[in-house]
Amino acid sequence: MLDKRQFYINGTWCDPVAGQDMEVIDPSREEPCAVISLGGKADTDMAVAAAKVALPGWLHSDPAERLALIERILAEYEARAEDMAQAISMEMGAPIDMSRNSQVTAGSWHIRNFIKAFGHIRFIEPLGAHAPDDRIIREGVGVCALITPWNWPMNQVSLKVIPALLAGCTMVLKPSEIAPLSSVIWSEIMDAAGTPKGVYNMVNGDGPGVGTQLSGHPDVDMVSFTGSTRAGIAISKNAAETLKRVHLELGGKGANLIFADADEKAIKRGVIHCFGNSGQSCNAPTRMLVERSLYEQAVETARELAEATAVGPASESGRHIGPVVSAAQFDKIQDLIQKGMDEGARLVAGGLGRPEGLNRGYFVRPTVFADVTNDMTIAREEIFGPVLSILPFESEEEAVAIANDTVYGLTNYVQSQDGARRNRLARQLRSGMVEMNGHSRGAGSPFGGMKRSGNGREGGVWGIEDFLEVKAVSGWASEAE
Repeated sequence: MLDKRQFYINGTWCDPVAGQDMEVIDPSREEPCAVISLGGKADTDMAVAAAKVALPGWLHSDPAERLALIERILAEYEARAEDMAQAISMEMGAPIDMSRNSQVTAGSWHIRNFIKAFGHIRFIEPLGAHAPDDRIIREGVGVCALITPWNWPMNQVSLKVIPALLAGCTMVLKPSEIAPLSSVIWSEIMDAAGTPKGVYNMVNGDGPGVGTQLSGHPDVDMVSFTGSTRAGIAISKNAAETLKRVHLELGGKGANLIFADADEKAIKRGVIHCFGNSGQSCNAPTRMLVERSLYEQAVETARELAEATAVGPASESGRHIGPVVSAAQFDKIQDLIQKGMDEGARLVAGGLGRPEGLNRGYFVRPTVFADVTNDMTIAREEIFGPVLSILPFESEEEAVAIANDTVYGLTNYVQSQDGARRNRLARQLRSGMVEMNGHSRGAGSPFGGMKRSGNGREGGVWGIEDFLEVKAVSGWASEAE
């Protein structure tokens, strides 16, 4: 079993001051694979203090120096790609091929995109021709607490750490205690890349402990959190005492609107996307809304695809899906599947229990419910497992009403060959992102939601700007520039 109890603070690996041991569980085997330490207040305070001391130097460093650091981080990250893939697969159950091809590459993808986006940031610029002696200065918000989830570890760590560094912020990262091993490797990468002491720090811990200590810490200027809506609300309340900036990437209950004129792969695309990463993605299209004339065909296609979806251990190569991350997550999904049946949804594939042949590990049967109504629990709550709900609609107006009838607003999807309809729906759907006809959003596109899916945007220019303050200056001596 791996021993990963140490934290990374002020440029060195150090033993916890007030730590408590916790085992990391391999969800494919339900057995411990590592032990970490959950930090205490003394550890949190030490990390924040290091970031505070380092802030003036990094905040006012040459942007070219910051960019050079990111380029070194990218090189080190790519050199450690296989180590990272193995860690993610073991800690959160992503099948090893998926871990290599999607989980790890999400990190390098974002780093490259931030390098490109950085060229568009203007740290000092004139207000306008009408005010020649006014300048707008953008500078880092300060010391940042970065709290990341277990479902896409490097996707989220890279989306927070890299733009914070480019903005001139210093930081303390608290990765998920359920899947911390990848962030230990990330911290080794940061060290190998020559990150200045105190600029980047990492303390393991849980939400009630280190998470709460960071979000309420008087020397933390900003919290960037990705996770559940419940936790996001708690963080916002705790952070309000010190009026710090709070950036939240929270849950989702995405609607996938499939019209009768959709392309022939639309249904398959939606099912595969829903089941990807074992359903553990906040932007998964978990509500499939289908025009009535196509409805029964969609239900049958989804049933066939669910029954054909292989489930197996994360260590095995192949195109299967792995386990969900923990016993608690498995139990929650089972309860929601039961609730779907109790409330009258038609179970057409999957259901309770583990898939056949798997009697150990947190494996969930790929599940499809039909005849779901939008007032059912499975249509309202984020399940975070491989569970698809299919709902019929009669008209475009009804589809929009169903899609928007949710507290969430992260990602919605539209499948139609009618370009005017797609454009109408893109404006009418209440979500931070709309993806249409299987076209992924481009490099540098902002990721984020509205309503109870959070606030702020990650990725590209918007992701860097979220870590910047705007300062208005008059009487600037342009001759001294």
